[in-house]
Amino acid sequence: MREPISRDTRLALDLALTVRHDGNGGVIDDLTDPAGLTEWVRAHAELLPGTTERADDHREVSATGRAPHSAGGAGGGSTADAVQLAAVRELRAAVRALFARAVRPGEPSPADAARLMPPEEAVRHLNEAAARTPTVPVLDWPEDSGPLVHHKAVRTSDDLTAALAHAVIAFLAGPDRDRLRACHAPRCVRYFLKEHPRQEWCKPSCGNRARVARHHQRHKATA
Repeated sequence: MREPISRDTRLALDLALTVRHDGNGGVIDDLTDPAGLTEWVRAHAELLPGTTERADDHREVSATGRAPHSAGGAGGGSTADAVQLAAVRELRAAVRALFARAVRPGEPSPADAARLMPPEEAVRHLNEAAARTPTVPVLDWPEDSGPLVHHKAVRTSDDLTAALAHAVIAFLAGPDRDRLRACHAPRCVRYFLKEHPRQEWCKPSCGNRARVARHHQRHKATA
């Protein structure tokens, strides 16, 4: 049975997975131009609402500081620009470097293993990106319960990058991080969450390719 995946985990994983295999041994980057970022944000509009309350910590988190489907100027009817693209791509580089750290002592995704951002630099960049949308405390005191403090984001010009950084921080500091793995099936470059202790591959097709490759390797060694 699959464990539920939080909004933060989904956003963090999906940002990293904009670097993916093409099925033929190559790598595809979904964020090579502003149009690619625009399409990605629109596909994730439901995960980037204007305001959402997290039940687990009673904090209100603004993903974009704007109306739903307008993620920092890149959602809904808006279009991402080159500045936003550069910021998100740099954030993604930090995320993939920290994913590589999280899967240790396992090997990272081979897509960028040779050119990863240093972990200290990745942490600094992630925190700086998150700080682009500061939060302010807001008191909520319902009639039938005690007072609660929500943290509401202040609108900025770079809400999208900050929202993604907030999600990544929540994922890396949360329990789902322990399930993060890099898939090392032939041609695969994905990161994934283990659903059960014996899972080695991100999906069954990768497992099939890995078993076939092992069979061929054993046959070659004994030939």
